[in-house]
Amino acid sequence: MLMILLFFSLILLLFYTLLPFFISRIIGAGGFKKNSDSQSIAFTFDDGPNPIYTPELLNILKDNDVKAAFFVLGSKAEKYPEIIRQIHKEGHLIGLHNYVHRSNWIMSPWKVRRDLKRSAEIIEGITGERPTYYRPPWGLLNIFDYFLLKEYKIVLWSLMAGDWKTAGGKERVKKVLLSKVKKGDIILLHDCGKTFGADEKAPRNTIDALKDVLMEVKNRNFHCSRIDDIL
Repeated sequence: MLMILLFFSLILLLFYTLLPFFISRIIGAGGFKKNSDSQSIAFTFDDGPNPIYTPELLNILKDNDVKAAFFVLGSKAEKYPEIIRQIHKEGHLIGLHNYVHRSNWIMSPWKVRRDLKRSAEIIEGITGERPTYYRPPWGLLNIFDYFLLKEYKIVLWSLMAGDWKTAGGKERVKKVLLSKVKKGDIILLHDCGKTFGADEKAPRNTIDALKDVLMEVKNRNFHCSRIDDIL
């Protein structure tokens, strides 16, 4: 009996976690990763806002006339509402990264939905606009997340630079982005390093790399757009 219970528990776990991983990452259904027909690229930033790095990042984007998307944590938006207002005022898209940075694989579908609703209400209370774009932490969906598609557009990515680690410095981030970027890419970066598995000072490399990357992509005639324009 114990073996049977363990077997069915494993099947349920695989259904809850690995099946949506296969659907979203391998098949590419249910979550946007790129638009190969687009002539633009989209920069997106996760895990913020951060009181040190996000304002500096906003200045760089403003200097380069680039609009981006910020997938923010509701708990941090609650703590730094003035940064959320600045992001919104400067024309960037604000999406949800849930209330705290916790995998959907270890949360019940009801907990995911409650935290998303709470985060959306926080953002709406600050900006007057309710977010409709959502990127789950680590891009990990559970099977019930597909029921959220009536309310949210799930956005993943097609290019990341591993910028949550400081190893290799800004040159590694710069090299990865410039050697791999293609039209239609959704680029994943981070403006906060205070999450599990990340280096707290890693966003410094991202910001320093972007100073060169944004100029170079313009030289290559890439147009930088918000994800809602690309998708």
